[in-house]
Amino acid sequence: KRGCRGRKTPFQRGFPPPASKQMVLIAMSGGVDSSVAAYLVKKSGEDAVGATLKLFSNDDIQLDRTKTCCSLSDVEDARSVALRLGIPYYVFNFGENFREQVIGRFIDTYERGGTPNPCIDCNRFIKFRQLLDRAELMGCSHIATGHYARCEYDEASGRWRLLRSADPDKDQTYVLWALTQEQLSHTLFPLGGLNKSEVRAIAAEQGFLNADKPDSQDICFVPDGDYAKFIEGYTGKKSLPGKFIDTSGKVLGEHKGIIHYTLGQRKRLGISLGHRACVTAIDPESNTVTLGDEPDLYTSRLVAHDINLIAYPEITAPMRVEAKTRYRHKAAPATLTQTGPDELTLVFDEPQRAITRGQSVVIYEGDVVVGGGIIA
Repeated sequence: KRGCRGRKTPFQRGFPPPASKQMVLIAMSGGVDSSVAAYLVKKSGEDAVGATLKLFSNDDIQLDRTKTCCSLSDVEDARSVALRLGIPYYVFNFGENFREQVIGRFIDTYERGGTPNPCIDCNRFIKFRQLLDRAELMGCSHIATGHYARCEYDEASGRWRLLRSADPDKDQTYVLWALTQEQLSHTLFPLGGLNKSEVRAIAAEQGFLNADKPDSQDICFVPDGDYAKFIEGYTGKKSLPGKFIDTSGKVLGEHKGIIHYTLGQRKRLGISLGHRACVTAIDPESNTVTLGDEPDLYTSRLVAHDINLIAYPEITAPMRVEAKTRYRHKAAPATLTQTGPDELTLVFDEPQRAITRGQSVVIYEGDVVVGGGIIA
């Protein structure tokens, strides 16, 4: 058993069942996680429908699309699982919205000297907005995804809560902080109470051909990790060179353009200073990149805008929390204050490294996600 939820049925392993038997639209990427999510929904007795999202074309990303997620091979993997489960399967083209809401925001943030997280924007504007709209048109009551997270309704507060998954190594609540109450009320997370090894074991038991398929690690539309090359190829314009400066303003040399750098970066700077240096600031107004030492990267305070609160409608008094400023960072103790209708301020107990404009801060109270925002 896993805590009070046990392991009796899929719906006791991390997500609430619909009030009565209804149809669930399952986002199927072709990977093992979403495939097992589809199996658990079907096993629970719900009517299930599978769907893969076509988000971009070869021309959009200027790369061989067979090497990215949601490629033709991924579609075939998802289709084979749907066929094995005996559920209907569709491919939805959300390319136009993806270009505007995800790729466009990605480029804009880099051009303004920040570092974006497009996976969060994809969840926020595509998977949990466009897909829910499509589900409603199809007569589905819920969508289900292969994210490692839990969702439950809290009777005391009258609010839906997002909680960390049972597997701390796979927890994906960081990329789900923007989900609204309405979206959470129509979303199922079948994998919330499982760990990765259990998921792969279920896939193998069911004979899924993707049981051993590796997890996707890169941003789907930049599979080689060269963000600057992608931006220049997509926009058709070269990044404007500028000056490297030190923390006193002294010119150190010339950089290739601010989209080539992010806060905390040490490698591929293209300049030799005779000592180790890192990017400590990026200023799009002056087109300068500041290089400094490791201690220059640490700060205790951040301000976030474009906020979304889940556990509470508002923060009425300073509260003790833990917060993550990057997906792979460990949550750190802090004091949270809501300093405006769309502003959160966090003061950490200990200085944090490379708090970066454009990244998300996600706030926790134990396992419960309080909410989050974009670091400003």
